Amino acid sequence: MWDNPRLLNAVASLLLALVAVAVAWTALQLLLRSPLFPLREVTVLGALAHTTRAEVERATAGRMAANFFAADLPRLRAALERLPWVRRVELRRIWPDRIELRLEEHVALARWGDAGLVNTHGEPFPARGDAGGEALPLFAGPAGSEAEVARRYRRFAELVAPLGEAPERVILTARHAWQLRLASGLNLELGRDGAETVERRLARFVAAWPESIGRLPRRPEHVDLRYPNGFALRVPEWRG
Repeated sequence: MWDNPRLLNAVASLLLALVAVAVAWTALQLLLRSPLFPLREVTVLGALAHTTRAEVERATAGRMAANFFAADLPRLRAALERLPWVRRVELRRIWPDRIELRLEEHVALARWGDAGLVNTHGEPFPARGDAGGEALPLFAGPAGSEAEVARRYRRFAELVAPLGEAPERVILTARHAWQLRLASGLNLELGRDGAETVERRLARFVAAWPESIGRLPRRPEHVDLRYPNGFALRVPEWRG
């Protein structure tokens, strides 16, 4: 081996690389432990309606290193995103001694059964507290259907707006049939998508309302739209 210049050069290069890695690792450890770069300030940005400074401090307690370079940003992000109302966190180091936290909160769109809330992106989150309470519409459906229910809710709201109505409850059953309750208390049975989508059935109902159901002396409490050419009504105190 000793008379093989190529092999000797390769071994020497390997040793130099190992020494360089060891020196770099040692320098990094010294940098992370150095008192010359203290972390002095943590700035919280973002319009926060539900997350308090105390919650942020509790979430970061024990995870905020004293050294500017030693702060574990991925770990901090994970801790903060576990807070009930926090949807997303952006963190960055601001030289020479500050870390900036930008928090984005969930914006509640609806209640989701008894499990929590759904945000405006159609994402479920388990927050409780002052989110509008009963003023929020109620969604229900199979697990994983939150985004689809939120999307349909927006479409249903557009369709019933000419009636001066708004959806109060949107339900997707286990059989993928849609049920809608309006703020006035009117229940609409929309059924499942087929040759005619549920949106088309609802649009047909809204278009027919002024010259048909809207002229009845009593408002119906339930309308079944699962018919190709009409509706089935249930009106309180009516028979036949």
